Amino acid sequence: MAIRKIQPNDNQTLGSVIQTVLKEFGIDRPGTAYYDPQLYSLYESFQTPGSNYWVVEIDNEIVGCGGIFPTKGLDKGCVELVKFYLLPKARGKGLGKELLLQCISGAKEMGYESMYLETMPELTTAIPLYERNGFRHLTAPLGDSGHFACTIWMQKTLM
Repeated sequence: MAIRKIQPNDNQTLGSVIQTVLKEFGIDRPGTAYYDPQLYSLYESFQTPGSNYWVVEIDNEIVGCGGIFPTKGLDKGCVELVKFYLLPKARGKGLGKELLLQCISGAKEMGYESMYLETMPELTTAIPLYERNGFRHLTAPLGDSGHFACTIWMQKTLM
């Protein structure tokens, strides 16, 4: 298993991984990452200052991904955990936790003070992972991600 930074040739595979997972959980609908215009150009999107994106590989096959992005409308010092997905073959092995810890560590290294995320109730294994790692539920969304279908909002203090 390896976690590495995104590379330009990852774009097509990552877009496919994300859409596959969203389809698996029946949440391939407007207001989710499924329809994000940059879904198949993530490398370019994550050249934005203050962002970073990691890829999980098993035997040189991409099986997951996740990153951080300074979403418009978030407070200064807050970054959003974004496009965090694992294929079924990567689940139950601790890879989600390792990837989450990489994202948290990367955010701290960049000087962020808190991390925000949006998710959906259908992602039943992700929510407890976030809770176990210090994310607390919010009563309303923060920022302007454009993911209006997400109904669970969480935040973690990093400092």
